[in-house]
Amino acid sequence: MPNMKLFVDHHLLASREAEIAALLAPLRELACSELAVPASACQLAVIGVVGLPDQPLANMEFQYLATPDRTPERISQVCAAFRAFLSAPLGTTPAIRSTPLDPATYVALK
Repeated sequence: MPNMKLFVDHHLLASREAEIAALLAPLRELACSELAVPASACQLAVIGVVGLPDQPLANMEFQYLATPDRTPERISQVCAAFRAFLSAPLGTTPAIRSTPLDPATYVALK
């Protein structure tokens, strides 16, 4: 799992919808590579939002199952990889946030 949500200012989403749609499959591939998970473990959504003008126009938030090898340093590297990947297609530098989930209490029905 990662559960990935890309929140994009609705004006930016409207103007770059084709670029954003085109980045979804490669973004999932990047997540699979960076977090060592299969594609079937990923959930990805793009959500248009209305936000304040002094905050980033795009924000990616992802949740992942905590493991010993997913240290804060490693997740920082993953965040940097996501940010670098997203910046060009979005035309802006997104904020990236990550949240670990406890594998002992995590439940998912798909």
